[in-house]
Amino acid sequence: MNILIISGHNDLNNSVANAAILDETARQLPEAEVRKLDALYPDYRINVEAEQEALRKADLIVWQFPFYWYSLPALMKKWLDEVFVHGFAHGSTAVLGGKKFLVSFTTGAPAEFYTGKEGSVGDIHHMIEMFSATAMLCRLDYQGAMWLNGVSYANRQTEEAIRQQQAEARKYAGKLIARIKEINRQGLISCPNTDTKSGCTCDTTIVSTGASAFFVPSALWSLKSG
Repeated sequence: MNILIISGHNDLNNSVANAAILDETARQLPEAEVRKLDALYPDYRINVEAEQEALRKADLIVWQFPFYWYSLPALMKKWLDEVFVHGFAHGSTAVLGGKKFLVSFTTGAPAEFYTGKEGSVGDIHHMIEMFSATAMLCRLDYQGAMWLNGVSYANRQTEEAIRQQQAEARKYAGKLIARIKEINRQGLISCPNTDTKSGCTCDTTIVSTGASAFFVPSALWSLKSG
């Protein structure tokens, strides 16, 4: 299986969690192609032909990014707008149909911020419906979404805090790698997550796994993760 990982972080040089996830994933899956949009397109001028060619070759497409304002970072959204055009990604001449598609992201806020209960901003499972809708339009084989909570920029004031986030990110990367390997071996499977710190919803077509990294006082976290 040809694995393509699209990193949507705007600035990996200043990232902790996403950088650690990508480094660990690349280390354990050296056969995967990792395209880091911030390094490829610091001027935000997307090479559409190159990106579409990478997607054509892929059997499994993985998106890895920080959840910015309940959506994609600006660079990744621009990439999506310009690359996933009619005739390539959807429509009668589209070429992405049947490719497997997995979403992985980080949040700055802790898990309780996204429960849908009183005091939260809403249910994260509703916020990520855009990804299954994208998959449906493009006839991608959606393998669900998984995420790491609580890796805020605001909680990186000490070296110890940074090391803790890196450790949580590497642990999460292990789950992401396991999921990729399962998709490679078996295709879509039942949710593999049994971690009590994680959330899961499953139906016949979608697996969504959330792994909470750790929780910080509300005064110290922000929505933005890295």
